[in-house]
Amino acid sequence: MIRGGSKGHERLKVLARVMHPTTAALFDRVGISTGLYCLDVGCGSGDVSMEIARRVGPTGRVVGADIDEIKLGLARTEAQQAGVNNVEFRFFDIRDQSKRPEFDLVYTRFLLTHLNDPAGALNSLRQLLKKGGAIIVEDIDISGCFVHPPSRAFDRYCELYCAAVLKRGGDPNIGPRLPLLLKQAGFKEIGVSVVQPMAMEGEIKVLGGALTLENIGEAAIAEGLTTNEEVNSLVKELYEFAEDPDTLMGAPRIVQTWGSNA
Repeated sequence: MIRGGSKGHERLKVLARVMHPTTAALFDRVGISTGLYCLDVGCGSGDVSMEIARRVGPTGRVVGADIDEIKLGLARTEAQQAGVNNVEFRFFDIRDQSKRPEFDLVYTRFLLTHLNDPAGALNSLRQLLKKGGAIIVEDIDISGCFVHPPSRAFDRYCELYCAAVLKRGGDPNIGPRLPLLLKQAGFKEIGVSVVQPMAMEGEIKVLGGALTLENIGEAAIAEGLTTNEEVNSLVKELYEFAEDPDTLMGAPRIVQTWGSNA
């Protein structure tokens, strides 16, 4: 649903910077050891893949998997420029893969929310994990979004986002379902935490409204939920809200969960 290609890549770079502190803290909490063979599913810009690659060290390896060849090409270039040599970026659709258990760790962020069968996806991911391997999942709960002071434009953006995801078969509020989904997929030792980056200034305020709406606008219009004129007007209002130093804005509520393929 969210725009792909080079324009979508630009948004994902902002997202990676905004999410880095909380995702890094999650990795610290769960523990990513040197020497692991890891899979980052729906890797997008590749920033998390490279973070995992640094953590597993030169004796470990990481596969960043996505179905957007443009993003994969950009990620390969950035990894090469950064000198991260233990990561590869590969076209990879979990629905079409032979399920060979080869990975020590599987990670995915903001992917399951867009799938019409997240339970099936988790079953597929489990089949890619070695016995005793770990899974880490982060995903959103749009119902937890808020800004202060209240904003009509922000409320309408959230409404459009939810409606468009539902029209495309996803779940914009999948976050609270994650622990049970992992349990039903057969994972053990499940842990969970909740984070919600918020700020009164900086990139997070742009990401939390205007930038994301710009990237879902085409999908929302295609689904008959809005018009180009309304999207442009809302984006303008949301940028103005983000630029106001007296407003608070941030990400949706984010559920982090993890488990073991024991």
